Amino acid sequence: MTSPDLFRTPFYAIHTRLNARMVPFSGWEMPVQYVGITKEHQAVRQQSGLFDISHMGKFFLQGKNLLAQLQVLVPSDLSRLKAGEAQYTVLLNPTAGIIDDLIIYYQGTDESGAQRVMTIVNAATLSKDKDWLLSHLDATPTQFQDLSAAKALLAIQGPLAVASLQALVKEDLSAIPRFGHLEGTVLGSPAFLARTGYTGEDGFEIMVDPAVGQALWQALVLAGVVPCGLGARDTLRLEAAMALYGQDIDDTTTPLEAGLGWLVHLDRVGDFIGRSVLEAQKQAGVSRRLVGLRLEGRNIARHDYPVIHHGITVGKITSGTLSPTLGYPIALAYVDTDFAKLSQPLEVEIRGKLYPATVVKRPFYKSPTLP
Repeated sequence: MTSPDLFRTPFYAIHTRLNARMVPFSGWEMPVQYVGITKEHQAVRQQSGLFDISHMGKFFLQGKNLLAQLQVLVPSDLSRLKAGEAQYTVLLNPTAGIIDDLIIYYQGTDESGAQRVMTIVNAATLSKDKDWLLSHLDATPTQFQDLSAAKALLAIQGPLAVASLQALVKEDLSAIPRFGHLEGTVLGSPAFLARTGYTGEDGFEIMVDPAVGQALWQALVLAGVVPCGLGARDTLRLEAAMALYGQDIDDTTTPLEAGLGWLVHLDRVGDFIGRSVLEAQKQAGVSRRLVGLRLEGRNIARHDYPVIHHGITVGKITSGTLSPTLGYPIALAYVDTDFAKLSQPLEVEIRGKLYPATVVKRPFYKSPTLP
């Protein structure tokens, strides 16, 4: 069912021609699947898959001392970034809750010495993120462009993704490291290319003008790249134990609770919003942790299902699926720290019955072809 209140990406007509099943998602009408979630999932794990991610927020920022201004908003050390490098990080509120997770792509300085940054944010938090950034950045020297509606964004992911894209790109993609990026040329037109993704596989995210994006989509599909929807994107990211904002992380969870401690650089000089809370958590320890669970049988744990130990609720599920790659159910859950150790036996309540689960190492799956 469609709604006139839903936004549509530049690829909507292509999706409908491919008979994609369209669903509402964060205010957008998006494809959840084309030929089937499992087939699309396996295409990404074994070959290459193509995703429309144009619904995501796209901000370009430029200004003097821009990284220093952004530094106050995130717990990760941005001073280490060199031109062409990127940092996955989180925006924090004063209680160290996660406003959003995002990638900051540092593009270096222009001839005037102004620093240039591209950042991609979640569709559901676009307005919140924009308001937060604008309220904390110095408006006088900082230029802020919201490119969300003006640009198309595609992701090509999988072991064959780089080779498939290379035929259509002028620059040598093999020279770009993981989380590297550049302003390049796709099909003879300007493009922003980043070796990032949300599937646990190698690949690129490409931002271009809508007409170029449509031509790129058609060229990649003709080359054998499989169109993939939100369903496969979710099972892929869950196997890779990548957090989904609004389910696994939100403004009530801190990065230390969410297993994102590697983003928190407390040893660096300088203050940032939420630092005192994270310092206290680091010293005292957190009361809950996000863990990976493997369930027995084929029972799938869904969001908010209770996690039980000896009849007592000790946590709740945030995400769960039947892993197409591994062949068994997996889930992420927040549990009391006492029950977060590896191999801890637990149970999950599913439709009134208890099913065995075990705390396992994350990620559930790691691609052998990732650089």
